[in-house]
Amino acid sequence: MNGKERILKTLRHEPVDRPAWVPFAGVHAGSLIGKNATEMLSDGQNLFDGLMQVHKLYQPDGMPVVFDLQVEAEILGCELHWAEFAPPSVKTHPLADTQDMLCDCKQPSAEKGRLPMILDVMRKIKTAVGDDTALYGLICGPFTLASHLRGNELFMDLILEEEYVQELMTYTTQTALKMVDLYADAGMDVIAVVDPLVSQISPDHFTTACHTAFKTIFDYIRAKGLASSFFVCGNATRQLEVMCETAPDSISIDENVDMASAKAITDRYNIAIGGNIPLTTLMLHGTQQENMKYVVNMLDNLSHDNLIIAPGCDMPYHVPAMNAIGAAQAVRETDATREMVKNYEAPKLDIEVVLPDYANLKKPLVEVFTLDSATCAACTYMMEAMNVAGEHFGEKIDLVEYKFTEKVNIARCIKMGVTNLPCVYVNGQLKWSSIIPSREELFGYIDSLLG
Repeated sequence: MNGKERILKTLRHEPVDRPAWVPFAGVHAGSLIGKNATEMLSDGQNLFDGLMQVHKLYQPDGMPVVFDLQVEAEILGCELHWAEFAPPSVKTHPLADTQDMLCDCKQPSAEKGRLPMILDVMRKIKTAVGDDTALYGLICGPFTLASHLRGNELFMDLILEEEYVQELMTYTTQTALKMVDLYADAGMDVIAVVDPLVSQISPDHFTTACHTAFKTIFDYIRAKGLASSFFVCGNATRQLEVMCETAPDSISIDENVDMASAKAITDRYNIAIGGNIPLTTLMLHGTQQENMKYVVNMLDNLSHDNLIIAPGCDMPYHVPAMNAIGAAQAVRETDATREMVKNYEAPKLDIEVVLPDYANLKKPLVEVFTLDSATCAACTYMMEAMNVAGEHFGEKIDLVEYKFTEKVNIARCIKMGVTNLPCVYVNGQLKWSSIIPSREELFGYIDSLLG
């Protein structure tokens, strides 16, 4: 059984010889060939070369071609901020100050934006490795795309402007369907709908604003004879049930969600589940043995049906290749790896962190804990909301971001008892966890502290 067969059988809920392995190597692929993120995501030859290195080193059963949730946003008029070691982020929101809808003429087509380059690489990688490796075409989910277009106003719209949100979601759903067509024609085997901001709204808001959109997309993918996956980042525990009700073939989660508990839910719906090797504590900052041991423990504690082993999300650029290789080995040679690491003890994180004197602060202190607001869409919008408050209140408050990609901030999270990202602490107390507050709620709370 080759990797492609293993992936497709898993997504059809058929027996396989072992769980499948899918390394989510987006910009990380650039690190393998000495190219930065911008060079990877704007040049077809670099992208192709990086993907071939991923295939060679990590021996995947399946792999994404491009992990960039801004492709559609760029076509629809969002300006991007490009980064050296992360995918671009959205800098401007064309609908931030208006409820007018975009023209249908702006919808994606094969000649727009970076799609000519992406589609060309998809066809080339299909020819090179597509016979034995399942290729994933990743599209930006309709809710995250709506937030790219509307900005943080979308979270207030969910409460006050339900009809407008439905209209906007209808538009972004049409965008998704057009991307499905393009990626299907380019030979993709699995269409993954990546929507990190789903974790930042309530299940009720998901049901009223998002269910129809996702159900429409997954039904459309299935009608084209392709497999589907629903990628979500952040603490999506409370959303798993309503996500399953949209009927994807698989769901992929990160380390914010307990894998065993999540699999119990997806198993009830006969949906495959993928994830959730921690991106920073293990893949970026851990040792090869730690990564191997984590994967072995996951395999030893989960039923192997409907299971895909993968990083929690897009791998950080600087993940050491040996860590991903170790994870791959643990999937392919589990018994030998278990024996190899059975006595291994991970080194302790020996970093001293001094917390603020919260009882004697001179003004409110807003601390934002993120994976990295430059790379994680949910974190981007949480940080953007706090930055709006920072601009509004100015020197009346202190505002700081702690990125989990930095070791010292991992130690800080441990000392603070932070369990899920992104989240916001105010004066040392957890205020918002995996829920982005509206401007009115945020400003009202800070006003109450200022008296």
